[in-house]
Amino acid sequence: MTRERATAFVPGHVTGFFSAHPAPQPAAAGSRGAGLTLSDGVEVTVVRADEALGDGRETVVDAPNAEAAGSLTLNGDTTAIGPVADVLDALDVRARVEVDTDLPIGAGFGVSGAAALGAALAANAAADRGRSVNDLVQVAHEAEVERGTGLGDVVAQARGGIPIRLEPGAPGYGELDAIPAHARVEHVTFGELSTETVLAGDTAALSEAGERALSRLRADPRLSTLMTASREFAERADLLVPAVAEAIDDVAEAGDDGDSAAMAMLGRTVFALGTGLSDAGYDPAVSHTDPAGARVVGEAE
Repeated sequence: MTRERATAFVPGHVTGFFSAHPAPQPAAAGSRGAGLTLSDGVEVTVVRADEALGDGRETVVDAPNAEAAGSLTLNGDTTAIGPVADVLDALDVRARVEVDTDLPIGAGFGVSGAAALGAALAANAAADRGRSVNDLVQVAHEAEVERGTGLGDVVAQARGGIPIRLEPGAPGYGELDAIPAHARVEHVTFGELSTETVLAGDTAALSEAGERALSRLRADPRLSTLMTASREFAERADLLVPAVAEAIDDVAEAGDDGDSAAMAMLGRTVFALGTGLSDAGYDPAVSHTDPAGARVVGEAE
């Protein structure tokens, strides 16, 4: 049954470390690594522009702002998100898309991947495309890879929790595990860092550091190991920016656990477990790990 609109929620995702794995097929490309999905995330509403009438004819849905069908807004402002447009094209859905989030943009929270995956889930529901979750994750993952805006956020956000990306790629190619834990997560952002620029450069040293971190976490899949490996990765990959490094040191000095903070990849953002940043005198945003992963949260006939 076709619907006028549908809404999906996709958790934010902070990556602690990763290695890049290009491939000729976008579905097979991706990253290995680990991070946290967040209860703060992205809500994507898809409002269909064309509704099949069942006799081969089409009509424009009589809905508010129907004349703006095909547009995209981010927190109310008209913009363009390439992977979202690619997802709609892949699903052959003409729609207006509304993306809303409290997460900082371009700061390592996987907003682009969340928007693409949310658009896939909501468009599938609104237009009754009959695609499975794995199909929709692949569509969103391919859009991110082809645009150069991400390598592993989509598959992690689809799963939720504290995912470990053992093998790169979309479902059917990649492989996931997870740390069986739940955590309070604090974060402070100092600015943006271009994912496209980093991924377009030489990623050999970065990937070597990421593989080392993954081996360490696989041998000891605990939150404390994730944070230690993430901190060491940022240093070895030469991605640690001064403001983030200072915040990580402040957390270490303020608490008993010197490995409770790390840098979000890729963004000038520090994230910490528990009350690490608060204890260090910062005024962080507070979230928790999201146990459920991406899901459709609202549909309308």
